[in-house]
Amino acid sequence: MAEHLVFTLCATLAANGDLAGHERRGTLTWPGRSAILGLLAAARGIRREDAAGLAALDALQTAVAIHDAGQPLRDYHTVQTVPSAAVKHPDSRAEALRRAGRAVNTTLTQRDYRTGVLYAVAVWGLDMAPFRDALLRPVFTLYLGRKSCPLSVPPAPRLVQADDPMTALAAAQMPAFRDAPQAQVIYSDMALPGARVERRNDVALDRQRWHFSSRAVHVLHPQGAA
Repeated sequence: MAEHLVFTLCATLAANGDLAGHERRGTLTWPGRSAILGLLAAARGIRREDAAGLAALDALQTAVAIHDAGQPLRDYHTVQTVPSAAVKHPDSRAEALRRAGRAVNTTLTQRDYRTGVLYAVAVWGLDMAPFRDALLRPVFTLYLGRKSCPLSVPPAPRLVQADDPMTALAAAQMPAFRDAPQAQVIYSDMALPGARVERRNDVALDRQRWHFSSRAVHVLHPQGAA
């Protein structure tokens, strides 16, 4: 048996990351590895520029069960951009806009979200007690993907001894205020009997430059799930 940290992520709005450019940022139906490790890093007070602190989390393995993937929501923004040919080396955006005058461009951007999500998460591979304590008293505010996506309820972390992530995920404490349907899909770093393998581009290499690499994810649809 191995020690697992299990907790729940419940939010009115979630943004789970996907391939993204300047004008469009999509979302998966579940929080990937970088999202889970980023949330644990925030709880422990590890900043994005702390490469050594973040690298210490690489030994962790994760599994996520989707109990409610929510509904898709797309938000649109209009953004003014300043062509580099119009203003050279401004000290701030305010200065760039002032110096550009009417020589600005307007861009329509898209941001995708999921509404009403509920996930169970299992993490293992290190001494998990400090991570449990951090989720109980996080240093930074916890949110699910973007700062506009706070958690609807504390994550209720707990330590469990389990042979596999599926057993650990079953011990997650669901919020009392909403229904918790059976897990529809489980995404795991560890191979699971009957699971298929997908590739996901969610291993953070450099959080400052937003560089990621891919990994194998084991995807299982529990028996009886829709």
